[in-house]
Amino acid sequence: MRKGLLFIFMLMLSAFLVACGSSESSDESASDNNGGEEASDSKWSEIQESGEIVVGTSGTLFPASYYPEDSDQMTGYDVEIMREVADRLNLELKFEEYGVDGLLSAIKSGRIDAVINDMEVTKDRQEQFTFSEPYKYSYSTMIVRESDLSGIEKLEDLEGKTHGGGATTVFSRIAEHFGAETKTYGNVTNDVYLRDVENGNTDFIINDYYLQSLALKALPELEVKLHPDLKFHPTNSAIVMPKEADKMKEEIDAVLKEMREDGTLTKISEEFFGGKDASERPETDIRELEGLDL
Repeated sequence: MRKGLLFIFMLMLSAFLVACGSSESSDESASDNNGGEEASDSKWSEIQESGEIVVGTSGTLFPASYYPEDSDQMTGYDVEIMREVADRLNLELKFEEYGVDGLLSAIKSGRIDAVINDMEVTKDRQEQFTFSEPYKYSYSTMIVRESDLSGIEKLEDLEGKTHGGGATTVFSRIAEHFGAETKTYGNVTNDVYLRDVENGNTDFIINDYYLQSLALKALPELEVKLHPDLKFHPTNSAIVMPKEADKMKEEIDAVLKEMREDGTLTKISEEFFGGKDASERPETDIRELEGLDL
């Protein structure tokens, strides 16, 4: 029986880098567009004919996609949203589990039809994939020492500080943009990150607001806290589909809209985010980051 990997902190939100293509003639572009429409219709027809949609997820990202301890039944905010979407589309749902780095390549290779794994919509990814309407809105914040906020009052104070995180994440890019050095970790549990902030081995951890809130709730004995003033880099997460999958997007968006209007998204969010509604845009001022293309 599988053990749950609870409170995995490292959201692998690094941009999916793509090579720039050359411009094409109008005739070639028209041909490409027609091909895209055919591919889109073909993909959705294929899904309808089989009666099944195959969706990639990690199964290790709490609370989006994970196995509860002592359970072999995957659940999470993203997982339950996808189950509801498939049900309303009258489709069987099959999850395929991949490491985060392999999820998008699995779409490209045709091994899966879509991805749901708290996947942030970025400019780079939009060049290669189609995204549904967002089902989650959030922003970045940071965990600091409770006693002195790690000497950080504003983002510009990060210069010379040490950030705990993954080497290629968006969060590390933000920290390094403001002059911090990142101390990298392997696939360790959340308490390792937090204890390093508490004991001064690192100064702060940038990550998603909702995930950090849950981490602190799980480890209340540690003398660390969310920074009370720093809210930045607004984000949204969506279902990822093949490029030009217009019909598939249309069908999924219609269901997500219905789920938003009838309160289903809110209900699922409150279950997994401690009563908070991540399906709505946060009602707070969030700083956009200039000079950093994420």
